[in-house]
Amino acid sequence: MKSTKLILLHSTIQKQSSSNANRLWLIFIIAFCTTAFTVTIITTTTTTTTTIPTATSTAAGSTASSFKLPLSIYDALLHYAASTSSTHMTSSELATITTAVAHCAAVASHCNLLVFGLTHEALLYKALNSDGRTVFLEENENLVSRFEQRHPGIEAYDVQYETRVSEMKRLLESARGVFRNECRPVQNLLFSECKLALTSLPNHVYELSWDAILIQGPSGYHEAAPGRMSAIFTAAVLARSKKGGSAETHVFVLDFDREVERVYSDEFLCRHNLVKVVGKLGHFVVERVSDEGLMTEFCRVSASANSSSSSTSMA
Repeated sequence: MKSTKLILLHSTIQKQSSSNANRLWLIFIIAFCTTAFTVTIITTTTTTTTTIPTATSTAAGSTASSFKLPLSIYDALLHYAASTSSTHMTSSELATITTAVAHCAAVASHCNLLVFGLTHEALLYKALNSDGRTVFLEENENLVSRFEQRHPGIEAYDVQYETRVSEMKRLLESARGVFRNECRPVQNLLFSECKLALTSLPNHVYELSWDAILIQGPSGYHEAAPGRMSAIFTAAVLARSKKGGSAETHVFVLDFDREVERVYSDEFLCRHNLVKVVGKLGHFVVERVSDEGLMTEFCRVSASANSSSSSTSMA
């Protein structure tokens, strides 16, 4: 007599099979949607690029209207979606900067943003100020070249700094001795003879009225680094010497907890202009000076008080 074999299908096996099938369908749907989205982007990009004769026209923003989003925002979204790098700023510090830039872009008809340093956040600043002008000044010539090739809409220039962090005290003492002459607070920096002034920037950097200036470069983490002495001095003079636009310039100094950034900000951006400190970010609001002859000192306090305060800080 043949034995009868009874096969039982346990409920958990059925559930597991059903679950695996659901996962396969989910993976298929996600893959399909991703493929469709990619094809759409490629098609849109291909269609749009037929209206872009050169990279230069892209940089000028002449074809931004071809995108549903402004070109700078489109570029930023793709960049950060594919990026594995993380910002070296805290969310609070970044929010302070982006809020000010977004407000400037919303209020001003044409917001001008000057950034010392070409960092991970560059495309974010450019996107927030898509209708304005954003200029980056960077010490690394190779970085500028690579970044411009990847993002033709970026306006960046390499800067040669002749200062060193180890010279911070000597340079400050030298500048104090000529506040009424070479290192005066209101002047055309293109022709300046002050050792702290950046005089080799493109001409339009001196001519534009900057609504916001962000100092997060050059490097200053060791004695041989250029330090941000010249960047802070130059920003202070540009803010006071501007001819048009808003009377105020928002100046942000990153790494405000370091000696160079703190001492030089106190000296040239002035403590009474300090709005707030968020983490390691100092936020100043500097007003332009209508009459150059009325201002022979950077700050309201006397030069001797400034000297005493800064010497204590550097001790």
